[in-house]
Amino acid sequence: MNYATVIASRLELNVRQVEKTIELLEQGATVPFIARYRKEVTGSLNEVQIAAIRDLLLRLKELDKRREAILSSIGEQGKLTPELRQQIEKADNMTDLEDLYLPYRPKRRTRATIAIEKGLEPLADAIMSGRWRAESGKWSDEDLQGARDIIAERISENAASRNRVRNIFRRKAMLSSALARGVDPNDEKVGKFESWIDWKEPINRAPSHRILALFRGEEAGVLKVHVRPDSDDDCIANISRPTGEIHKSKQIPPSSGFMDYTAGGSKEASEQIQLAIKDSYKRLIEPSIETEFRNILKEKADREAIRVFAENLRQLLLAAPLGQKRTLAIDPGFRTGCKVVCLDAQGQLLHNETIYPFTSVREEHAAVNKLEALVEAFQIEAIAIGNGTAGRETEEVVQKCRFKNKVIAVSVSEAGASVYSASDVARREFPDYDVTVRGAVSIGRRLMDPLSELVKIDPKSIGVGQYQHDVDQKMLSESLSDTVVSCVNSVGVELNTASRELLSYVSGIGPALADKIVEHRNKNGAFADRQALRKVKGLGDKAFEQCAGFLRVRESNNPLDRSAVHPERYALVEKMAQSVGADVQTLMRDKELRSRIRLDQFVTPDCGLPTLQDIMKELEKPGLDPRAKFEVFEFDKNVTRIEDVREGMVLPGIVTNITAFGAFVDIGVHQDGLVHVSQMASRRVSDPSEVVHLHQHLKVKVLDVDLRRHRISLTLKGIE
Repeated sequence: MNYATVIASRLELNVRQVEKTIELLEQGATVPFIARYRKEVTGSLNEVQIAAIRDLLLRLKELDKRREAILSSIGEQGKLTPELRQQIEKADNMTDLEDLYLPYRPKRRTRATIAIEKGLEPLADAIMSGRWRAESGKWSDEDLQGARDIIAERISENAASRNRVRNIFRRKAMLSSALARGVDPNDEKVGKFESWIDWKEPINRAPSHRILALFRGEEAGVLKVHVRPDSDDDCIANISRPTGEIHKSKQIPPSSGFMDYTAGGSKEASEQIQLAIKDSYKRLIEPSIETEFRNILKEKADREAIRVFAENLRQLLLAAPLGQKRTLAIDPGFRTGCKVVCLDAQGQLLHNETIYPFTSVREEHAAVNKLEALVEAFQIEAIAIGNGTAGRETEEVVQKCRFKNKVIAVSVSEAGASVYSASDVARREFPDYDVTVRGAVSIGRRLMDPLSELVKIDPKSIGVGQYQHDVDQKMLSESLSDTVVSCVNSVGVELNTASRELLSYVSGIGPALADKIVEHRNKNGAFADRQALRKVKGLGDKAFEQCAGFLRVRESNNPLDRSAVHPERYALVEKMAQSVGADVQTLMRDKELRSRIRLDQFVTPDCGLPTLQDIMKELEKPGLDPRAKFEVFEFDKNVTRIEDVREGMVLPGIVTNITAFGAFVDIGVHQDGLVHVSQMASRRVSDPSEVVHLHQHLKVKVLDVDLRRHRISLTLKGIE
């Protein structure tokens, strides 16, 4: 198989682009590196296109591996004809390949194999040929049933018969659900799935979130889900419709349809074949094709859910950082108190203690005094408050403080903080502190730099997905890992302060090399420049090529080490500077000098205008952080509980999660409200992410409050 040709056709790309991308991937280049530093080679393909090529290449290689195994298996059976080999070699998807293999697949004992063991295959052949007559031999009902079992299995193993049924499923299959047999309608667990009892819709219209909800209900034992046409008639009729010739061999060739074997044959044979066709469909083909379509729907739903999850994760990781500010972080709690930590501008722990503002008025006064003292003692510039239990109440305590200097207070998502605090990463960072201290540190660091802190947590625990436990976990992990890698490399990493977790996501590094970098840094001190990376044991030329451009060394004497310009282009930049009579540092400072550079004079076979334009952008703003600037947000001070929320209120909120059916918004009452996709705009919205983004600050209007079910319905419509 010519992988590049197939991939280019499926992804609608130029074959040459795909060939070069495959070449780079197989040389060990990463997606971020190829997208950023090999634009001339790939024709400026972006990360999404390069990842698609990589993934499809992997699937095609798996297809070829399976193809070879099938050819080998059929060959060992002595049944590999030239025609069959050609059909197998032409198959371009796993479904067609497995259909061709089905008649030859080693199988357990079936009704058909038992009938063959009884010597009934000649009878089945006679019936299929149309020669059989009822008076031509004394055959019992049991014998005829055995012959029909053989015919039914042959039909079910015929590729064309299966494809005819498949085509009808594609056009007419319905996704339906009903209460599972034996389930009490009044059972408490039925409640969350009551909307899906007696549900039915065409599979082509079923949205991903509903597919996953129905399958979750089935997994819980509440629902029974089916994926099949309402009627069997079309499928049965299509299996038996004639193709114009009669085939008399024992095995129906995979290339043919199941024909009208009774053309010119006996009425008795026709009746037996029709019975076999119906049995084949109901007992063998329909369950198999239904399973296949269930899997197709599940994969479709998984991919969409994972796409939404990955996009949410991207927005969360690229959320605006507060930056290097001395921060006091609070992990709120009622009975157990609020754990308070003070961090320096680099996020290092300076102090920790616990305050108890909710046990008595006296303790509240003591807590206020303590916070005021800590802010002054550690010259705190910002306060990060966890948004979980007691979060709003803790904000109220902070608001009572009278600080001598301006201090901003920010509510910070706690999602995943408990996972981090109990992790090996946290224990390694803070071996002498308990989980409450580690959790508070994580909250503070999230405010300072969300990306650097959140990479320490399994992305599935961050709380920005929907149905993350229901989808294909391997596919989810791969997608989320790709997202983290993309985000880390798009921002860039400071080599001398980055954690091993952050470094491990840098192009070409990985966990083992990240450990060696940190070990070298701890032993030998800060890296003076990018070239010093080469002294790290195990970091060879290939790893250096892949990672160097994404690492920053702010204190380096070479100003290009602070930028995204790759070291392989340093000599080129020096030539640019010389062309206008300056050194590199002066060129980076002087816009007028940069404007005098003619890029066309520096084009080479391996460095074209796309790369040169990227270099000029970096010279203008070296190491520019692509993330937005931080903005302070405040909830409505008069609304702190769900009981305070009233229909018609317009409230400030923060988008906390985006799903296929809408967006969840935190309005500060410990229960996120839902803006359904139908309430996002006056126009029809198919994808909520077109309208809102994660952590967006917005105004929402309350449509309804359901205190019993703790649900808040919100809208973005009609807000002045």
